[in-house]
Amino acid sequence: MAIIADNLRGREPTGRLPPIGAGVAVTGFCLALAGCAPVEVGGLPTAATTEPAVRVGLVLGQAELILGGGGALLVSGPDGGGLTEVPPGATAVVTSDGSGLRLRVGGAASSPMTAMTVRSADTAAAVRIAGREYRGDVVVSPTPAGLMAVNLVSIESYVAGVVNAEMGRRPPADSEAVYAQAVISRTVAMRALGRYRVRGYDLVSTISDQAYGGVQAETPMGWTAVNATRGQVVTHGGAVIEAFFHSTCGGRTEAVEAVFSGPGQSYLRSISDRSPAGEAYCAGSPRFRWREEWNVDGLGRVLAANARLAGHPPEAIARPSDLQIVDRSVAGRASELLVTASGRTYPVRGQQTIRQVLRGADGGWLRSTQFTIQLAREGGRLVRVTAVGGGNGHGVGMCQWGAVGRARAGATYQEILAAYFPGTEIQRLY
Repeated sequence: MAIIADNLRGREPTGRLPPIGAGVAVTGFCLALAGCAPVEVGGLPTAATTEPAVRVGLVLGQAELILGGGGALLVSGPDGGGLTEVPPGATAVVTSDGSGLRLRVGGAASSPMTAMTVRSADTAAAVRIAGREYRGDVVVSPTPAGLMAVNLVSIESYVAGVVNAEMGRRPPADSEAVYAQAVISRTVAMRALGRYRVRGYDLVSTISDQAYGGVQAETPMGWTAVNATRGQVVTHGGAVIEAFFHSTCGGRTEAVEAVFSGPGQSYLRSISDRSPAGEAYCAGSPRFRWREEWNVDGLGRVLAANARLAGHPPEAIARPSDLQIVDRSVAGRASELLVTASGRTYPVRGQQTIRQVLRGADGGWLRSTQFTIQLAREGGRLVRVTAVGGGNGHGVGMCQWGAVGRARAGATYQEILAAYFPGTEIQRLY
């Protein structure tokens, strides 16, 4: 699973140079959702010679779905019947009613279907869904929340659509960092196989897992990285690792147990991310150092809007008079805040909770928990709070900007991954 929030563009779900951040279709993988053999989460697949397919949730819970607009598409029911063609350049609308899914092309509507499989009429072309093109097939089905569209695609094609969505378009000097991202993104996908079996997909296309942009996100460098590392994942003790990555660590990564619930992993411990000369490898990041400021009224609005995430009623902390960091992790990141309001103190515990409660002026999560607080008072009354910090993201696992810095310093992708995931090895599965 990739609770890999934030890529080089900066982001947080909970998931991947503002963004730091083409190839051939791969055949021979499962062509129906029911035809994919399950892979045990955390273990290596039993058939290491076959490239598996991954099921990516593209659309979850929409009232209607637009197909086509590019090449010709073929739409069929779950048993292959009801075959309908969407002509080149034309679009079709999928809706759901009590009787099932209906496809409307022009003025004609199809008979109801329990599910639809959409594929390109040209096997070398892509399927356009909601204006974006994807390799492989797309299966549309109804859910209580609305329509769900799942892309069934080979893992290598999936990784090609992730690498540059996460890393952006990189110059040649950064190629080893892109190779490292390809291996990590493949590791995320392999670890996710079968994870959401009941939901009908393995992972989603957003930063809640990792950014997947389909064909439009592919680049020649991305495909070069995918092909050069084909089948390679990071393992520990013979199992595919839980792979985390983030944008910018600020000079030191964080241990996984300091951020997320569950036991720690020896390969996800806090490490120094500095060169022998003492410079942080991620110093080139635009978020390596940052400031965030709130006047007291603005801070009160931010705290009140997100108070329930910390277990407090909004009105309790809407008028803060003090804000202090009272605990830090071993790596030095804030792990508990105390908000004082109306003469009472209210704790905000946990790094991810702090980032969600103490949001920036743009409404996004606070960039990281690697910060100090400066208070400005007038006549003893709090008037302004400033957070001075470094880094972008949760800090666990691979630092993407650090990987760029290491690549520019001459490190190979194998050396980059070994640094961020100590004690692991790279293994080729197929």
